[in-house]
Amino acid sequence: MSPDRAPVGALFRRFRDRLATEDRPGGSGGHGPKQSGGLAEAGGSRATGTGAGVARTDAGAAEAGLAPQPPWDVPPTERRRGGRRRGGGEQLNVPPAEFTSYYGRPVLKAPVWKWDIAAYLFTGGLAAGSSLLAAGGQLTGRPALRRAGRVTSLAAVGTSAFFLINDLGRPSRFHHMLRVAKLTSPMSVGTWILSAFGPAAGVAAVAEAAPWLPERGVLGLGRRLLPPVGHAAGLAAAATAPLLATYTGVLLADTAVPSWHEAYPELPMIFAGSALASGAGVGLLAAPTDQAGPARRFAVAGAAMELWGSHRVENRLGLLSEPYAQGTPGKLLKAGRALTAAGVVGALIGRRSRVLSAVSGGALLAASVCTRFGIFHGGVASAKDPRYTVVPQRERADRRAAEQG
Repeated sequence: MSPDRAPVGALFRRFRDRLATEDRPGGSGGHGPKQSGGLAEAGGSRATGTGAGVARTDAGAAEAGLAPQPPWDVPPTERRRGGRRRGGGEQLNVPPAEFTSYYGRPVLKAPVWKWDIAAYLFTGGLAAGSSLLAAGGQLTGRPALRRAGRVTSLAAVGTSAFFLINDLGRPSRFHHMLRVAKLTSPMSVGTWILSAFGPAAGVAAVAEAAPWLPERGVLGLGRRLLPPVGHAAGLAAAATAPLLATYTGVLLADTAVPSWHEAYPELPMIFAGSALASGAGVGLLAAPTDQAGPARRFAVAGAAMELWGSHRVENRLGLLSEPYAQGTPGKLLKAGRALTAAGVVGALIGRRSRVLSAVSGGALLAASVCTRFGIFHGGVASAKDPRYTVVPQRERADRRAAEQG
């Protein structure tokens, strides 16, 4: 250090004295107005001035009509009037914090499933509902209803298998899933359900071709054997149909997607009701009015289950109900409810009208499509927005802390 330069301690004491002089009312401490808008030019001092870098004292603040500045060496809980802990105190000017994730990125990875999985949900339910309808026609002696249900069930389960294999990428992956049976995995259980349902539905549908076979020869033997075999296969398919209709709801609820996972009690109910309603739609479209009695009863039961489940999903889940009520999912579910109600009303008042029954059946089928796609897109939307993941987690943590405290 240069011998001509003052010691550091002396410089610091000089700087401290100059600041003390400035903090006195009317004192300038040797600092004139160095730039426009300075304290001296404004007629104030560091005690009464405003702006960045102002060292406000209580006396100067009182002259300026400002609130006193609390000392910084006092804990935040003590920074109140008189230093006592009571209501009031300084007003917080910081706005309420808004939730944001890291660079706005989702917390969860959204499902990679595409529209073919939503279509798989619909066709699987349609196959199950049509199989139950065919069993009802078989047991009550309604051949047109039985035939329509069996043929539709086979077509729907075949389309469902196509959508599933298309999503898996390679047909061998479906085969590989049959190597094990894991009861704790909805996907594994669903694969075995589909494998058991498909052949039974196929045999029942093939049996409907028995009247077209010749009466003699080997084909004549098939003509005599197919009806009883078809009846047994139809009942076997109907026995596994409820599992096929509901396992997809369990599969969605078993994921980490917030709006699917939280709706685990309602999704199987919604899918079961949608399956019954779609099967009823097939019967109303294909069977004469004098044979459509089971289809009308299926329509009422399925609509009640579906509408009740949809109402619960859109109102019980709190914040997680929003994805089902907004945007594309909200429009689809709203359309599904309207079409379901219209289909049921048409089925009940159109007992003798073939045209009205057919229109009601088409409305029920369209309602099932809207419901399945609405549930699918609602879950995907909840996974893309981090708010639906973090906020419910914080609420559950707060509840646990309150219960333990």
